[in-house]
Amino acid sequence: MRRIPSLDGLRAISITLVLLDHLVKWNHISLRFAGNYGTLGVHVFFVLSGYLITNLLLQEHQRSSTVSLREFYIRRAFRIFPAAFVFLGVVVVLYWNQMRWFHIAAALLYWANMDMMRPWVFGHLWSLSIEEQFYLIWPFAIKRWYRHRTAILLGVLGATPIFRLCLYAFKVKTGLAGSLPVFADQLAIGCLLAVLAPRLPRISKTLAFAMVLAATTIQWFPATSSGRTRFMLFVLRPLLDLSIAGLVLHVIQTPYRTLNCAPVVWVGRISYSLYLWQEVFCSNASLHLGYSLMLPALACACLSYYLVEKPMLRVREKLPQSSIFSTEILEVHGTERLALPIHAELISPDPPMSDVRPVSA
Repeated sequence: MRRIPSLDGLRAISITLVLLDHLVKWNHISLRFAGNYGTLGVHVFFVLSGYLITNLLLQEHQRSSTVSLREFYIRRAFRIFPAAFVFLGVVVVLYWNQMRWFHIAAALLYWANMDMMRPWVFGHLWSLSIEEQFYLIWPFAIKRWYRHRTAILLGVLGATPIFRLCLYAFKVKTGLAGSLPVFADQLAIGCLLAVLAPRLPRISKTLAFAMVLAATTIQWFPATSSGRTRFMLFVLRPLLDLSIAGLVLHVIQTPYRTLNCAPVVWVGRISYSLYLWQEVFCSNASLHLGYSLMLPALACACLSYYLVEKPMLRVREKLPQSSIFSTEILEVHGTERLALPIHAELISPDPPMSDVRPVSA
């Protein structure tokens, strides 16, 4: 099996941005400029999720002219739920006095993004809820309207800023402010990249550098008025989406050694578990240990990855597969990573497949 180059590296960078952002926001470190980039890290996760899961769905449709929703959701359940439910079980016990039954229900049902009053230890579950809701909708859309996939994605990209503008105009502060339509463009641009990638030209290093500048500077634009907000929604945010998608394609086309060295790849592989557990430490207002808070987060992530994620993936590999063809896939942060169809016997074990992907969340 081989991996799509550089994507683990992108995940490693993204999860690092999230950790630094949380450490800054909870006054554990004073690296103020990093406080704007946690959102960028999640943005990258969403784009990767859209790209990776669409790759899988398109390959399955090319092999069998359909998409098996049942197999897709079984594979997703084995990939996402075990680590998430272990995390939820531990934190519910530890912080029981801060919990209400509806907070726990929203977390278990991946509806935390709509729970505006969720306890701080569930604060990061909004992004995982967005991805899970995306998993429920997009495979069905591919199965039902495969021929219209590009039109659907372009429609989502056009509708998302309009939806955001309506929320801004009507000063909406309910759960709609964290709903899937608010972030749909980030997922859709990744999906569109997967659809169009075979026909896209190689991205030069000069253009990639311009995309890096766009991705790192747009975060600082002060959308402090009605006009600036519209400019952000209809110009800068689409430019940011395009820049991140372009960078994903660029690092796949032109793998960089930094993104593919062993330590960086390892952090990318454990990024899903790390995203789950970092909240307990990096967003804990009662702890004041600076950068060292990353160490217990890493320790818990390792326990989750090696004792929960990997064993459950091995169980999933033993499930029977109904398809004549199988696909070998490597995964990271909740998303299947690869892309390598192989001919199989009529009855064969099911290798790790699913997604996206997140790459998360």
